[in-house]
Amino acid sequence: MMQARSDDARFEDGAERPLRLRAESPDDLAVVSALLQDAVAQTSEITWAPRHRRFSLLLNRFRWEDVPAAERQGRSFERVRAVLAIDGVLAARTLGIAPGDRDLVLELLSTAFDPGEDGAGTLRLIFAGDGEIALEVECIDLRLVDVTRPYLARSLPKHPEG
Repeated sequence: MMQARSDDARFEDGAERPLRLRAESPDDLAVVSALLQDAVAQTSEITWAPRHRRFSLLLNRFRWEDVPAAERQGRSFERVRAVLAIDGVLAARTLGIAPGDRDLVLELLSTAFDPGEDGAGTLRLIFAGDGEIALEVECIDLRLVDVTRPYLARSLPKHPEG
């Protein structure tokens, strides 16, 4: 039988904390994409700073990682405000989104990366209703940080069966 050492992690040490994730590869991006599915944001919460090569978005993220615990405990699902920051952005363009419409609400479905040469490529934020933001990036350099305490979600997001 294995003996626990005093420096081993304990279950209690894994208490929930705000997410602070960094993605630097397509595999990392897949994890972030899953956590961002069904996040909502307004176009007024999008910032593109070409001089600093940074694109950021403040969004309301559904806490998919908390669903099993919420179901087990019979409590409501949660959302949290989070910042998605992408560095090394050389260019940004929108498809099917009117950037001037500051009140437009966007629902993020997924993120994707179309590789180019030497780690560069196009990072795509794909929204419901055929909207997309395409970012030409030097490499995948993305951070997702929860910035508020969780709050009650109105419902579990539903996806069409297909």
